[in-house]
Formats: sequence, structure tokens, C-alpha cells
Amino acid sequence: MSTGGPAALRTSARLRISEVFASIQGESTRTGLPTVFVRLTGCPLRCVWCDTEYAFQGGQLREVSDVLAEVACHGLRHVCVTGGEPLAQKACLLLLTALCDAGHSVSLETSGALDVSEVDPRVSRIMDLKAPGSGESERNLLENLASLRPDDEIKIVLADEGDYLWARTQIDTLALATRCAVLLSPVQGRLDPAQLAEWIVRDRLPVRLQLQLHKILWNDTRGR
Repeated sequence: MSTGGPAALRTSARLRISEVFASIQGESTRTGLPTVFVRLTGCPLRCVWCDTEYAFQGGQLREVSDVLAEVACHGLRHVCVTGGEPLAQKACLLLLTALCDAGHSVSLETSGALDVSEVDPRVSRIMDLKAPGSGESERNLLENLASLRPDDEIKIVLADEGDYLWARTQIDTLALATRCAVLLSPVQGRLDPAQLAEWIVRDRLPVRLQLQLHKILWNDTRGR
């Protein structure tokens, strides 16, 4: 793993940060937990239904030590590093390790288009598998599947029935549920959650239906 090096070098590394805030985790099996979110700037993908386009650019260049200090001020154990696509910044690996070293329970939300094998093994990787409706399904790096552990998660966001049928095929042919938890999430305003629930039950899929709790609580308010 290439995230090592003296702690001082790790914490002096710099990243472009879009925002740091405390909220309730709205996705993954950690849904409902008070969590500090560290959103990194930048993403090489352009998913049709993306809801964090504001993180594509801008942000502030900050040292890892500065980010650690702000996270600590919130007094929460759980931390989620997200984006954009956080792994697009190489120093993200150093940030993840530093957060783990500081005693946090850390999750990473990543698109699945970039290599996850060098992420600190203490981090829970919440990895997307992009369905055709995203417009980015060709970017799926399927080699990542071999790196996943039982405490990681695969998230598939679905825009319509075609996406669902695609996801059902991937779950079967790639034996996704034998690797880790699989989460199916409807695009808000595009796919009725009740309809998705009916399909999951009908097909007896070994998955978890996921709704975006933060949008139910606060709609699309930034920083929540």
C-alpha cells in the first residue's frame, strides 16, 4: 500500500476541499448515524443525475492537518470522505489513513471508476457501479470488485426499469452479493421507490433498498 510515510508528511499533504460539515448519514448501511462529511473537489465523471455538481470545481487548498483539526471540532466518531470523486486527488489516500489514525470510523464514497485497491484497509469503501442511465457505465472499473471486502458496499443508482434490469444481471453474473452488501437506490423524481421495492421483492434480489435520507429530511440543501 502506498499511503505510508511519516505521519508528519501525511498531515502536511494538501487537498482541494469543497466543504466540511456535520450531518446525518443519508446513504449506505450507516444511514442515520451522525457523521462529519469531508467533500473533496473535482470529478472526472459527469453522471446525468449528479446532485453535487457544485463540487466539480472551486474549493480551498488545505493541508490534511487542517482538515483533521476541523473534523475533530465536530466531536463525532464517524467520518465520510466524499466528492465529487475523492480518489481523483492522490492525497485522498493520505487523508483517509490520517483519519483512521485519529481514531475515526471512516467511509469513502467513490464512483468505482478509479482504483480502490490502495485505500487504507480500515476504511469502508462505498463503491458505485454505474448503471446505463448514469451515462457513465463504460467507466466502471470491474477490476475493483476483486479488492472489495465484506465491510465494503456496492451502490447502484437506478433511473428506470432498464437500469434495474441491468443491475439485476450484474448482481447475478458478477455474484455481487457474495462480495459485500449491495444497495439499490432510485434517482429522486425519476424512479418511484415503491416500484423499485416491488421489483426487488418480486425477484428476491439479495440487496438493500436505499433512499437518500438527507433529501427526505432537508431536500437538496447544501451542507446538510
